[in-house]
Amino acid sequence: MNLYGRQKELAELDALIGAAADCRGQSLVLRGEAGIGKSSLLAYAEGEARRRGFTVLRAVGWEAERALAFAGLHQLLRPVLDRAGALPQPQADALGAAVGAGAAEGHDRFRVGLAVLSLLAEAAEDAPVLCLVDDAQWLDEPSVDALLFAARRLGVERVALLFAARGDTDLPGAFPAAGLPQTALSRLGRDDALALLAGLDVPAAVRSRVLGESFGNPLALRELGAAGPASGGRPPGPGQPLPAADRVLAAYRGRVEALPERTRLMLLIAASDGRSTLRYVMAAAERLDVGLADLAAAERQGLVAVVGDVIEFRHPLIRTAAYTAAPLALRVAVHETMAATSGDADCRARHLASAATGPDEAVAAELEECGRRALTRGGPAAAADTYAEAARLTPDAAPRVRRLTAAAWAAQQAGHAERAAELAEEAYKQTEDGDRRAELAYVRSFWLFEKDAAQEAAALLISHAPQSRAYGREMLRAAATYAWFGGDVAALHRAADLLEEYGDAAGGDARRADRAVRGLAHMAADDFARGLPLVADLLDDAPVGSTARMQAISSASLLPDDLQLPVITEEIDHARADGIIGRLPYLLHILARQQLYAGDHREAARTVAEAAEIARDTGLAMRVGRLHNLLARIPAIEGDEERVRDLVAPGMNAGGNYGITALALLDLGLGRHEDVLARLAEARAGTARYSAALLFATADEVEAAVRLGAPDRALLPARRFAAWAAAGGQPWARAVALRNEALLAPSAGAAAEAYAEAVRLHADSPGRPFERARTELLFGEHLRRERRRTEARTHLRTALQLFDALAAAPWSDRARAELRAAGEAQATARATAPDPADRLTPQELQVVRLAAEGTSSRDIAARLFLSPRTVEYHLYKAYPKLGVTSRRELPAALAPSASREP
Repeated sequence: MNLYGRQKELAELDALIGAAADCRGQSLVLRGEAGIGKSSLLAYAEGEARRRGFTVLRAVGWEAERALAFAGLHQLLRPVLDRAGALPQPQADALGAAVGAGAAEGHDRFRVGLAVLSLLAEAAEDAPVLCLVDDAQWLDEPSVDALLFAARRLGVERVALLFAARGDTDLPGAFPAAGLPQTALSRLGRDDALALLAGLDVPAAVRSRVLGESFGNPLALRELGAAGPASGGRPPGPGQPLPAADRVLAAYRGRVEALPERTRLMLLIAASDGRSTLRYVMAAAERLDVGLADLAAAERQGLVAVVGDVIEFRHPLIRTAAYTAAPLALRVAVHETMAATSGDADCRARHLASAATGPDEAVAAELEECGRRALTRGGPAAAADTYAEAARLTPDAAPRVRRLTAAAWAAQQAGHAERAAELAEEAYKQTEDGDRRAELAYVRSFWLFEKDAAQEAAALLISHAPQSRAYGREMLRAAATYAWFGGDVAALHRAADLLEEYGDAAGGDARRADRAVRGLAHMAADDFARGLPLVADLLDDAPVGSTARMQAISSASLLPDDLQLPVITEEIDHARADGIIGRLPYLLHILARQQLYAGDHREAARTVAEAAEIARDTGLAMRVGRLHNLLARIPAIEGDEERVRDLVAPGMNAGGNYGITALALLDLGLGRHEDVLARLAEARAGTARYSAALLFATADEVEAAVRLGAPDRALLPARRFAAWAAAGGQPWARAVALRNEALLAPSAGAAAEAYAEAVRLHADSPGRPFERARTELLFGEHLRRERRRTEARTHLRTALQLFDALAAAPWSDRARAELRAAGEAQATARATAPDPADRLTPQELQVVRLAAEGTSSRDIAARLFLSPRTVEYHLYKAYPKLGVTSRRELPAALAPSASREP
């Protein structure tokens, strides 16, 4: 087939296939309207790949199967599923459950994507692999999630993924492919359209009409040109163009209707079954008294072809035409027959639903079971759609509300908070049961919090929690979290009061969680002495991987570093070992925060890079923005204003406070003191006033206020910080509180005493080198002003060494200037030996550290969600950078930078 006007696209496909053959895995999405040529380009890619010895895997999305979890994935991977036994066991279990070969209830929904990546890499060991997915916009969402995860993490695998999807990306249900290369197919220009028609031998007398009615759509040109001028009907009236795809569909429908009746029935059976597998089609055909020979007429016309054990429609629109051309009664009969012969409970339920012409409790019950199975396999999005359809077919109100509630929970589990809220609202309006309404309010609260209505979410939960038998305590704890982030002290105390009314009936873990809510309420009232121990108690005792542990971590940002870090690293280890990918961006975010404030900027940047990559791969765009806000502290310290502004994403709620405080720190370093106070005052007036970022920025606020000659503007934040530091007992925090006290001191003697004690505390604790450097600098400045130059130089030299080690240019400049003023003519920092690990990329560093510990490539791959081939590639790239030739030499090469890998 000659693909007119597609030279650019053909070159892209050649490059895609060539890259995969050359161990450079890539993906591409072709977008465009129906009939624009996507399927033809896929056919070209398939031919080229087969010519070069590729294994080709194919799948076609089918709208009727969008609610059938992992139907698309099973269709695509069926030829290579026999290799799943070579995968790490957690991945093999997840993939087996997804395709119906096992059970892995409760696993992370992204683990299937990791299993897909590993399976494709395993299959590519024999020959390069090309995956072709047509009509990707109709794939079920669990399959889409898994395939996109694999596509985004391709490295040196001999794998290419090629998707074709409709171009209307802004419409609901469109194929989401953010982060993947995409090519939009345009309609053909007049010259290419004429060339195509010339190849079809269309009479010159009708060419202009076919050109006008096809609007440059290649399939429309072929079908209307081949069928002649009568096929298109009368041209559309002025301002009322009929879309080319609709014209092609009408033309295909006409061709189907011209076929013999028995052939039409065979086509309908094949079109009604998304798999179009001969075994299933023929089982239904036999009951309907037709057979394979009845397909011959359609095969002769090129509408379908039998390839292996599958009936393939030449174009997805032909499938649509074959289905819609049949009368409703016949479609119902076919679906009923396929339900009786399918041999698969999920397919049976889908066919029964398609055959239903009104509410039917029996069908709804089967769909409900189908939804449960989708959840078990790790397909919550498909489960949500299935439960919702079951509710639509439910005649009675109570079971209908129950199924809508299940749909709402499944949508929430899939990460679709807005859809979950819509389903919950729909159910809420159909019931007066207080317990059920409370549960539905719980679901709705997630969306309210996500759209920055934290106070509204807290109020909704507090008003409904007393009516819930199953979720009351959970709802109140969630309300407390929302109230904390929303700055609503009254709601926090109300949640704590209501939790205390439950008494001691629950177990110890529940009581600890309840007391942690009271702890948050105390902290919101600046009573850290009573609040911190209650939150710490929950952090210590909650089981690894539990919801309570995650709740504790989210509430623990003001706890001492040495309490947080072991718990966070333990949770990261657990998430890696169990393949809980969706939890890692959040956990790594918290780890990066710890590393950042500890002064380990390189490790923080590495952790953020991994977290951001996983967040992008799993569709967590907001988390990427929050990670960038956090990372902005590094260029803020370094004085790189352009980089700070590139990283800071505005309007990020609590996550945005790290961006705001980064900007304030930058302002402080550059001497813009009024800007510091204005930024932080605005942030404190907002809803996220209790965030750790704002508390830690107190020192910036105090210094800016003092330099402006307005210390009163920082008195309240300084008192709050001092109360927190005293309650937590961390030496660095007490040192910073003393530094603030020194800046605000009424006399030079009092200031010197506070500074001296602060320096002593810093020296006894290795944490927070940037804060120690600032204390040394301020003490040195104070001593110089008091004409104690010799003492001043000691502290200023220490400050300069610490600032230089952090590449804190504006602060180093300030320390050097102070040293010169204190009588040191040439102020230089002590040179430090380069760290060989600095030459590695973040991912190379992760890989070589694990390899240095003796971890195998296979285990490293499972831990970092890569393929073993990619691990080996990173080692290959890292060896010359470190000056080594084998794994045995890695421990010595990394010795200067050895640290525990989370």
